[in-house]
Amino acid sequence: MAGHCWLNGEVVATLPATDRGLHYGDGLFETIRVENNQPVWWLQHLERLLKGCRCLSIVIESGVVEQELKAFITSQIASHGIVKLMVTRGSGGRGYNSTGANHPNRLLLWYPLPKYPVSYFLQGIKLYDCQTRLGQQPVLAGLKHLNRLEQILARQEWTDNQFAEGLMLDLNQHIVEGTMTNIFWVAESEVQTPALTYSGVAGVCRQFVLEQAAQLGLTVKPGEYKVAALARAKEVFVCNSVIGVWPVTGYRHWNWPVGKLTQQLQALINAVMPCERLFSEH
Repeated sequence: MAGHCWLNGEVVATLPATDRGLHYGDGLFETIRVENNQPVWWLQHLERLLKGCRCLSIVIESGVVEQELKAFITSQIASHGIVKLMVTRGSGGRGYNSTGANHPNRLLLWYPLPKYPVSYFLQGIKLYDCQTRLGQQPVLAGLKHLNRLEQILARQEWTDNQFAEGLMLDLNQHIVEGTMTNIFWVAESEVQTPALTYSGVAGVCRQFVLEQAAQLGLTVKPGEYKVAALARAKEVFVCNSVIGVWPVTGYRHWNWPVGKLTQQLQALINAVMPCERLFSEH
């Protein structure tokens, strides 16, 4: 059974108009890179998805989700790509009251791998200074829920292609994340990153970086950091589960070299999902 969009295991072209994911963003999603017909970091994606479902009181069977995902990937012509997996509460309920919405929907979509300049991976990127601030909601912090309006507003702030990503702060001016990435930097002989206690997405690649940094014997310190913390940084990088790691070489008036840890992490990730597949021709 082929098709670039499946709903609950069946090929579809549309989602029911009554779905609460459309009406209220009542659901979650995972963006999964596929390499050689295998979902990269699938167990980590599934763990985050199940955590989000528990938080939103959406009941799904993990075995069914995994079975459908693998069948969906197998049905594709290409062996490399991106799967977007969405779980919504389904249809039902009056207004914000979800009573009666007892049949969650599982939506799978297939996309080709995105293309980026090779310089993003090798020479690094500049971060745009986003003015859109992230709200604070600790109940939802870390989850990849369907409400992404803050990121959309932030991404609309720049059209200059000298910036590949933008950095977002919260209402208290603490660093949180990029519009589509998590951020790390090395300062004072330790690896620092936002703790994501009140907002932000706990990325799967972020988890990989935290684990690898610890295995390399580095001190890892998640916390609440303001932008001034970057003044002490020796190297900065951003990451997500599609692109892997991009070095950051510029933000505001600061500049950094491509660092040793950044390159080490890139090598580790490239062994799992080669960045070369994302290189554009230009």
